[in-house]
Amino acid sequence: MVLKTILDRLYECRSDVHLSNDPLSFCHRYSDPQDREIVGLIASSLAYGNVKAFMASLERVFSRINSSPRRYIERFESAVGLRHFSDFKYRFHNGHDLCALFLSMRTMIRESGSIQEYFLEGHDSSAQDITEGLNTFSASVLRFDYSEIFGCPAIPKSSFFPHFFPSPAGGSACKRLCMFLRWMVRPADGIDLGLWESISPAQLIIPVDAHIQRIAGFLGFTTRSRADWRMAGEITAALRLLSPADPVKYDFSLCHLGISEGCGGKDRKVCLRCSLSDVCRGSRL
Repeated sequence: MVLKTILDRLYECRSDVHLSNDPLSFCHRYSDPQDREIVGLIASSLAYGNVKAFMASLERVFSRINSSPRRYIERFESAVGLRHFSDFKYRFHNGHDLCALFLSMRTMIRESGSIQEYFLEGHDSSAQDITEGLNTFSASVLRFDYSEIFGCPAIPKSSFFPHFFPSPAGGSACKRLCMFLRWMVRPADGIDLGLWESISPAQLIIPVDAHIQRIAGFLGFTTRSRADWRMAGEITAALRLLSPADPVKYDFSLCHLGISEGCGGKDRKVCLRCSLSDVCRGSRL
């Protein structure tokens, strides 16, 4: 199949230049899998909006965490964290939201030993994909007691913390959680980390951001106009025909056509040098 051949070549062309422009790069700063898991959830949670802006924001966060993020979370004290991150602000998230994220990870570790083991408690290894696992994971995390952060067990309606843990049940594409799972689950290949071996890569759903939404439409992977869970499933189904055991294999390389290579579907010069030009509808617009 021509498209698969082209995508396989694109996959092989991934580089450290692309990785340096990606939130996953923060995980690669650490060698300990336990640190990488913690860093992955923090980095993916804030990976929205302008790439330069959220990369700078993540740089500030990790500069304040000690050399072992896992140890920092294990020993996290909410009162100290709230003082430490009182000036934190990234778009609609603030220091309280960030500290609530830290508290949620501390709770998962105390209850199950790791984020992976906590996620697995709601995951069915025989399921077609991660839909119900994500539903269970997000719902349970949002039920934790956040009194230490917000002064009451329930999350205030004014807080944007729940945006870190959306669910397919709510219709969300769950882009950031799907991205985190891709990092953790896909086999280590120089980009993704292959840390969570108890989940099959075949069960992953593609993280749909603006770049994937646009490029997937150009490639005929989806006919939907709204970036929701149904679109994510439709794109993943199309990719599963090309790579049944690893449908999100091409996510990083496709996404970086937009992030790093300037693909916007409007610049003919970019289209002409793009490796997808022979199969992409955008190059004919």
